[in-house]
Amino acid sequence: MESDYAKQGKTAAIVAYITIIGTIIAFFMNQGSKNQFTNFHLRQALGVNISFYILGALVSIFDSWPISTSFYVFILVLWVFGLITAIREEQKTVPILGPLFQQWFSFIK
Repeated sequence: MESDYAKQGKTAAIVAYITIIGTIIAFFMNQGSKNQFTNFHLRQALGVNISFYILGALVSIFDSWPISTSFYVFILVLWVFGLITAIREEQKTVPILGPLFQQWFSFIK
């Protein structure tokens, strides 16, 4: 468990993982308070959502169920990991791509 600061941003952090629409809603929910916990999870959720669309477009080139299945499992793992850490009020980056998401989306402050 993190601090009271994490508790204040927990709702928006969880909403951020509910599709790209949830990420946009959470972004606007956080505009007033500028909670750092929420910002962390906004960057992670935005990265997971964008990865879903970009990798999905790349995977669609291959018409192979093992490739597409492994893609969906990878994205599901990232999504579930991020959601669980938001629920637990932790700031852990998602596996493999999480540190990159923090760098790429550092404009979310």
